Amino acid sequence: MSIALAITSVIMLLEFIGGLITNSLALLSDSGHMLSDVGALALSLVAMALASRPPSPRKSYGYYRFEILAALFNGVTLFIIAAFIIREAYERFINPPTVASGSMMIIAFIGLLANLASAWFLMRKGDVKDNVNVRSAYLHVIGDALGSVGAIVAGLFMLVFEWYIADPIISVVVSLLILKSAWGVMKTAVHILMEGTPPTIDSDQVKKTLLAIDGVQEVHDLHIWTVSSGLDSLTCHIMIDHDGDSQFILQQAIQQIEQKYRIQHTTIQVEKPDFNHPKSKF
Repeated sequence: MSIALAITSVIMLLEFIGGLITNSLALLSDSGHMLSDVGALALSLVAMALASRPPSPRKSYGYYRFEILAALFNGVTLFIIAAFIIREAYERFINPPTVASGSMMIIAFIGLLANLASAWFLMRKGDVKDNVNVRSAYLHVIGDALGSVGAIVAGLFMLVFEWYIADPIISVVVSLLILKSAWGVMKTAVHILMEGTPPTIDSDQVKKTLLAIDGVQEVHDLHIWTVSSGLDSLTCHIMIDHDGDSQFILQQAIQQIEQKYRIQHTTIQVEKPDFNHPKSKF
């Protein structure tokens, strides 16, 4: 990820200066997006470093959740930058300025190659599929690549047909694509922060798995949530027969949860029918 950060920083400066020289909103918007990418990649690196720190008495889960906070922040910054781009594009729709399209296309092409290289490093070195923090950084880079493609297309229209309105049109299209990606990241991050059940796990099926264990009468207060990407937790109460072997049933439950649902952090309270405890609000 550090390599992607270095590449993105250099191309951000190139596109910003190039956007000012060529008067291209597409390049300026892409450089603004890349500025958020620099922050996103840097924040992701910090989050990964903090997540490796061990738990403490005051933070029993350690700093794993910082990765989710970083992903949420990255999603919010994408929304803000897209809003600024759309606002500037609106003004250019009314009065499209002349753009040095040839120079703009060259700079955008260099930016595209750099973004593809950054995306390749992230895919090779990071868990883009399952780690929401790395995925948010990856989406930032892909958004930059789309911005570069858009700038090349806009430059081509302006160079051949002198359609300078293509510059704000492409900027708006790229912004909408960025918003779509940002919404997915934010939705996932908020779901995790709200202690939602992981999308890959069916809580009803988990309950059926526990009830199928010989000696288990009832399962209640079942909670499944994600601490951070790839780290799920489960807690529940199981009621067993009066003559049931609580330790044997507990061992069976823990093993089945780990084997079938890949949840290693499991806390199960074993109860017998005559056990009473306050009713949970959850």
